[in-house]
Amino acid sequence: MTNASQDRVTLVVARALQKRYGTGTAAVTALNGVDVEITAGELLAITGRSGSGKTTLLHCLSGITTPDAGTVTFDGIDLTTAGERMRTELRARRMAFVFQQLNLLPALTVAENVELPLVLRGEDAASIRAASTSVLEQVGLEGRKETLPGDLSGGEQQRVAVARALIGRPDIIWADEPTGALDTATSSDVMKLLRGAVDTGRSVVVVSHAPDVADVADRVLKMRDGVIG
Repeated sequence: MTNASQDRVTLVVARALQKRYGTGTAAVTALNGVDVEITAGELLAITGRSGSGKTTLLHCLSGITTPDAGTVTFDGIDLTTAGERMRTELRARRMAFVFQQLNLLPALTVAENVELPLVLRGEDAASIRAASTSVLEQVGLEGRKETLPGDLSGGEQQRVAVARALIGRPDIIWADEPTGALDTATSSDVMKLLRGAVDTGRSVVVVSHAPDVADVADRVLKMRDGVIG
């Protein structure tokens, strides 16, 4: 685990987050008073067993889910009171996501999948293609840009997902179990790519139960039964 700088700007602040699912005796407390701060340019790992609240925390921090109580601010913007339109805009322009399920569109080529965030923003075609070429070279897939996702290995598909996250130049990348379905060597390659994103000034938050993720993180938060620690 590397050491995070002490003078970095705080990008995300969460205070006293509470989240429950269900009602009555069947209710489950996913988050129980969680505080988190994320600084610009760090790789934060959130670890813990399945069901510990890791994914719920990531969803609340990124504005996908609204907590039952507590606050989340992103660069000074209160996500818990912001409208859905603003949260969607922030996620589209300043955040990116990498999930274990990948969410690649099977009918689109590698390049088309990677370019999609910029297409949705309405950027011009020449800029999109240049950015796509650059990021695919970065993840080592420049020779596979016309390939469909179904013709790629699992590791290659995950690298496409990372490239899609990188192309939009986000302030923060949220990664939920990005290496969960990969072998050790491929998992290491994906984490190196995410580490590289941090080295260019982005923040990366990785939710994982894999112990080796902590090896490339600046900081590790361990969750258990909806709390940190």
